[in-house]
Amino acid sequence: MMQQYLGIKNQHPDMLVFYRMGDFYELFFDDAIKASRLLGITLTTRGQSAGEPIKMAGVPYHAAEQYLAKLLKLGESVVVCEQVGDPATSKGPVERQVSRIITPGTLTDASLMDEHRDTLLLALAHDKNSVGAAWLNLAAGRMTVAQLGLSETPALLSRLRPAECLLPETLALDFPGPNRKLAAWQFDSTRAAQDLARQFGSRDLASFGVDGLPQAIAAAGALLDYVKQTQKSALPHLQGLMVERTDEFVHMDAATRRNLELTETLRGEAAPTLLSAIDTTVTAMGTRLLRHWLHHPVRNREILGQRVAAIRALSEERALRSQLATTLKSCADLERIAGRCALKSARPRDLSAMRDTLALLPEVQAQLGLDSPSLLAIRQACTPLPALHEMLVRAIQQEPATVLREGGVIADGFDAELDEFRALTENAGAFLIDLEARERARTGIASLKVEYNKVHGFYIEVTHAHVDKIPDDYRRRQTLKNAERYITPELKAFEDKALSARERALAQEKLLFEQLLDAIAPHVPHLLKTAAALAELDVLTSQADRLVTLDWALPEYADATGIDIEAGRHPVVEAQVGNFIPNDTQLSPTRQMLLITGPNMGGKSTYMRQTALIALLACCGLPLPAKTANIGPVDQIFTRIGASDDLAGGRSTFMVEMTETAAILRHATEQSLVLLDEIGRGTSTFDGLALAWATARHLLTESRALTLFATHYFELTQLAQQHRQLVNVHLDAVEHGEDLVFLHAVEDGPASQSYGIQVARLAGVPPKVIAAAKKRLKELEDAQVQPGPQGDLFVQPEESKTGEPNIALLDALRTLNPDELSPKEALEKLYELAEMTKRG
Repeated sequence: MMQQYLGIKNQHPDMLVFYRMGDFYELFFDDAIKASRLLGITLTTRGQSAGEPIKMAGVPYHAAEQYLAKLLKLGESVVVCEQVGDPATSKGPVERQVSRIITPGTLTDASLMDEHRDTLLLALAHDKNSVGAAWLNLAAGRMTVAQLGLSETPALLSRLRPAECLLPETLALDFPGPNRKLAAWQFDSTRAAQDLARQFGSRDLASFGVDGLPQAIAAAGALLDYVKQTQKSALPHLQGLMVERTDEFVHMDAATRRNLELTETLRGEAAPTLLSAIDTTVTAMGTRLLRHWLHHPVRNREILGQRVAAIRALSEERALRSQLATTLKSCADLERIAGRCALKSARPRDLSAMRDTLALLPEVQAQLGLDSPSLLAIRQACTPLPALHEMLVRAIQQEPATVLREGGVIADGFDAELDEFRALTENAGAFLIDLEARERARTGIASLKVEYNKVHGFYIEVTHAHVDKIPDDYRRRQTLKNAERYITPELKAFEDKALSARERALAQEKLLFEQLLDAIAPHVPHLLKTAAALAELDVLTSQADRLVTLDWALPEYADATGIDIEAGRHPVVEAQVGNFIPNDTQLSPTRQMLLITGPNMGGKSTYMRQTALIALLACCGLPLPAKTANIGPVDQIFTRIGASDDLAGGRSTFMVEMTETAAILRHATEQSLVLLDEIGRGTSTFDGLALAWATARHLLTESRALTLFATHYFELTQLAQQHRQLVNVHLDAVEHGEDLVFLHAVEDGPASQSYGIQVARLAGVPPKVIAAAKKRLKELEDAQVQPGPQGDLFVQPEESKTGEPNIALLDALRTLNPDELSPKEALEKLYELAEMTKRG
């Protein structure tokens, strides 16, 4: 038996092997040690191998799913080995075979998956200049490929959040989740193209638009090969692939997705996020689609226009929305059920759920009579399948058993042979009552019982007081403390017939169930299209309801670059507070940058984030929290908000800030939306101010991106005098006695002060420290040549002004070449020149 185990383990050295032994899945050697630690199960020893005790740990087979779920969540992969031989007839160890290989990226079982999140398997291939990516949603049979630059890979990983990643040994990539290294030969593009064409039933891949994408094809080939090995299946529902182009979606890097808290808070929680604030879908398919839309805002105005038109049409039909929500709530997760049917891993209740969902399709079609391209396409995709539905009605019990091995799955009357076996089993009770009455009369023993248990089968029980009355044809089966149990030839014959009938009934049900899955297979593509349509209908219906309930607005779109928002709000913060102050936002080529000043806690970051979220919702074609919103073309959204370090990567908070800023300055265009919050605060005042000034100037003159720039460097407000496309705005606060009241309204012009000390007092800083800070602030303000709450670092000191020419200063100016100076060097030179004027 151990030789058999070691042979299987050698084929899967990096996976845990669940080895079926009776009613348990056992793990041995290092697998047992690891599983004991991860699952908290008992580690034991038994027998010996090479003179050492064999370490063992096991889990009950009927409770294996919960242990598998825990291991997969921890990033482990598991090989499940089942007994395929009959213990009663096996002369040696019972034969075992690998029945399935479960990895984090190839899950299809409902009990192991998060129903609200797509489970994706990603493969990456590369050459010197590019990276090819292929990702698969196995449950839905959907494969997508893309080819991109190496620097774009982190953004792809952040967007897709794959459950598992396949990487060539030659690619060094810092992927935080489960990943598997494959040999370089497994990423051969020529072999991959042949394998993919064979899978899709086509002569080649010309019709799929992958010409010129060799690395993407290589990744897809490695992905297909890996999934076939793990699933032990031909993947009949995988019939094509889609090519994703970089200009299809609004680009957002990992920092932007994190800062905007689209589907996960900065603390890694599911709420409060943008998704949690707007998701009122009633199906798991709808939630997954809405999540996908939020992470994939599109640039195609035709798609956006169709979504907006559908939501508008549904918003005007309150009764219809209610009917659709009620119908959709009764729909099962048809997408994942269809995938499991294709992989032959569906369970009995999957088929009953499919049957009940198919019964609802005529009702959905009848309800969708609105004149909208999206709704008409959904109606067409929800075409009923009467033959499939009728077959499932006849074949499956109304409430089938959870698992096939328990029986009670196939409906009565569907198969005559199965009905015959069941009749034998179900009539056993009547036979036993009749036999018991006859034996009591024959023996004269009134307390005689005829009973059954799983260990000893059928038997006649007689107490010791009546043993002398038993007939000669009774054969002792078991002796108890107070009774004897017997079997008779008649009872033995019935036992053989009844027990074999149950076993044969279970075998027949298994055969019929497999035939049902075969019959469903040709319908899987249509079922997946129907599932996608139901998911989209769920999103559109729920968003129409949000539009009306929350008094939001539908986006309007302009051809010219710009963002014009009237009375915008932050969708997440508004749901958390009682009274949210709305604010307008206007950005255009002539009003390119808003320089935002104001006190801490005044709402600068909230104002910037709400602008980005409103633009994002507009690019998803969804309702948004504003009175009106007119959005021009947006190709990218960037954010540099908040402070966090990367200790593991050896990067300080300031280094992280500068890295994110560098990415923005390199990639932002005239159609990009950029959010920058307090650039330069992580270093000295002069360095930080210089960097903030240079960054703002670059965005104004080079990138020309639409920018919201929040800062406490009041000196930057002077940039408005040099660049008319920069506008100063502020959020104010007023002091009321000892209290500070934040107004949260965006006003034109720069702020007067930061109220930093007042905010520190609100935060609970000790009064003694507050008093010392006020005293020191007074001293610093008095020390400034130009009085005011904030000193101006760009104003030349008064004592340097003189009517006499300064020859040394003039010579220094003549030799100065501004084009060769960095912003920091320029500021240092400025102070050097100022010092020369002081020396006369």
